[in-house]
Amino acid sequence: MTARELRKKYVEFFESKGHKEIPSASLIPENDPTTLFISAGMHPLVPYLMGEKHPAGNRLVDVQKLVRTGDIDEVGDAVHLTFFEMLGNWSLGDYFKKEAIEWSFEFLTGKKWLNIPKEKLAITVFQGDPPPPKGFGEAGGEVPPDDEAEKIWLDLGISKERIARLGREDNWWGPAGETGPCGPDSEMFYWTGASDAPKEFDPQDKKWVEIWNDVFMQYNKTKDGRFEPLKQKNIDTGMGLERTLAVLNGNASVYETELFEPIIKEIGELSGKKYKDNEKAFRIIADHLRAATFILGDEKAVVPSNKDRGYVLRRLIRRSIRHGYGLGIREIFTFKVAKTVIKSFANVYLELKENKDFIINQLIEEEKKFKKTLEKGLKEFEKMKPEKIASFFSKSFATGYGLSGDDLFNLYSTYGFPIEMSLEEIKKLYQEYNREQGVNITALSKVDEDRILQQFHESLKKHQELSRTASAGMFKGGLADASDETKKLHTAAHLMLASLRKVLGDKVFQKGSNITPERLRFDFSYEGKMTPEQIKQVEDLVNEQIKLDFPVKMEEMSLEEAKKQGAMGVFEAKYGKKVKVYTIGNFSKEICGGPHAGRAGELRHFKIVKEESVSAGARRIKAVLE
Repeated sequence: MTARELRKKYVEFFESKGHKEIPSASLIPENDPTTLFISAGMHPLVPYLMGEKHPAGNRLVDVQKLVRTGDIDEVGDAVHLTFFEMLGNWSLGDYFKKEAIEWSFEFLTGKKWLNIPKEKLAITVFQGDPPPPKGFGEAGGEVPPDDEAEKIWLDLGISKERIARLGREDNWWGPAGETGPCGPDSEMFYWTGASDAPKEFDPQDKKWVEIWNDVFMQYNKTKDGRFEPLKQKNIDTGMGLERTLAVLNGNASVYETELFEPIIKEIGELSGKKYKDNEKAFRIIADHLRAATFILGDEKAVVPSNKDRGYVLRRLIRRSIRHGYGLGIREIFTFKVAKTVIKSFANVYLELKENKDFIINQLIEEEKKFKKTLEKGLKEFEKMKPEKIASFFSKSFATGYGLSGDDLFNLYSTYGFPIEMSLEEIKKLYQEYNREQGVNITALSKVDEDRILQQFHESLKKHQELSRTASAGMFKGGLADASDETKKLHTAAHLMLASLRKVLGDKVFQKGSNITPERLRFDFSYEGKMTPEQIKQVEDLVNEQIKLDFPVKMEEMSLEEAKKQGAMGVFEAKYGKKVKVYTIGNFSKEICGGPHAGRAGELRHFKIVKEESVSAGARRIKAVLE
């Protein structure tokens, strides 16, 4: 089965069950500072999971692009990826566990669909919270075991031996931020072993690969950490495209699927090396540059930098370059791999074709910068070398040596010089020292190598703890919590965009926003710095609208009708056929998912606290309501 067929079958199946297809949202969360990237299909739908009405109705199906960096160190094994596609179906307060599980089973085993033998499937369900310690009453845990989900699977013919009950770490999903919708889940596993699947399911056996997850959103996590039953119960499911494709086609890993075949081939041609001899390096380069291509190609532009999303992007690109260097690639190559990714995916994700030049130029620039960084790092390394190599490699080398973990960490943090390259330079020094001593030992021992890495990682951990302490609270709040203040600031963003277009001209478009209960951050297209007079004009226009106190009206209409009425559309690629349009007097009309304040007068007084550059051709405003 091809990726195109799998996407098509999935959407067709759920359309036959009354679902409406919605397009993939941007990889960059809108108005949610709690996460850097969309890492779960539920993230773009949080307002609707909390009760907002979706223009496409209450049964949805999609193929959502995602980026997850929590498992970045696992990339290179058979299943972990940074960028991947998630097939999902949604019930917003409509059907619940019975239909969700029965339809999952039908799609997996139906002859017309995936036609997987029932004998190759195993299931997990939530085991419930453990009971409180003795002396705290006889009541059970806060959330009971999911007996209902287990019974539905048993009724479908899955044997009890093939159903495992697991705890929160394995069978609980959400919330997307600190608070919000969440609940137990039921995961489906496929047997990939050469022999018949064992009668009893052992979740620790790696031959069982998870391919689908049904989340039963029946709770809301409150700020004080309690789980309250949701008034609107939702279904949120996710099936990883790459993993499912691999198991259906009998591929040993996701990297052997057609999605990676041309990328792996390109890396082989660039390096002159064979994939089977350098699996991990090939896989890391393929995964990281595929992810970087999608991040750069996203409709909300992100560029490599030392902060937030830009830092993640930079890390992915530079890690690829380093592994390319290890394969002997000395030319600038990342853009060539990106071209292969674009060619493979442009028919599915049009934004890659539209932003091709931007993707290529950014990769070339970043690779040039990193090469300069490596040159600087090597010079600094030379300066840090002891006058005599003998003092660097003494008899007590296994317990101490000239360059400390802090020294190597400073090279990494100040110059971006990777620890792996420091290790390579230390190995060269070691060989040189041994030659001087007339000793025929050329390889650094595993004990010494581990000690160097341990000292480096101790310094890195110390730095990360300091960083976490300094930035505590940075990602709290967000529109996902739908608080009154975030709703007001969201409405203020609409008034500000209309004001910016009146003051700076109609070439101004929104490029991104980030809202907490305390402030609004808003990125927009504009060449050049705003003058103090222009900033004051924008503030005055917004505050004038606040005084007029028009109601914030919402209408549902087709995308064509919204455009006809002159509604501003921020990121058209993610809109469905039906959209919500929010209107404030005759001043602002925007396509938006909501939620908003009821009237403009609720916004009190609008103040711009900062205006700055964010990238070439883009400015950023930070504003508050006083």
